[in-house]
Amino acid sequence: MVDDGPAVNRHKPSVEVLFKSAAAVVGRNAFGIMLTGMGNDGAAAMREMKDAGSYNYVQDEASCIVFGMPREAIAHGAADEVLPLSQIAGALLARLRGSPDRVLHRI
Repeated sequence: MVDDGPAVNRHKPSVEVLFKSAAAVVGRNAFGIMLTGMGNDGAAAMREMKDAGSYNYVQDEASCIVFGMPREAIAHGAADEVLPLSQIAGALLARLRGSPDRVLHRI
């Protein structure tokens, strides 16, 4: 459901809302990916995803234009892997191919 609510972390839309929803609804069947960006939007909720069993990828500093959001996700302990942007898609696909117990959930 699309909600035209207030800004979260000064953002609208906010990745915080998306990640909180993924943690609550999809849990261990979710994968989180945090890419370059300014601020801390999504960092705490990405940790909620990890606590719910998701596997999270975070873009490394060297390949980021702005390392703010990825740095915050790492600081919150939300990252399972920190990779260059060019390696994230391949790592995700490899994990999906090797995880027959995970259920792909379409929202």
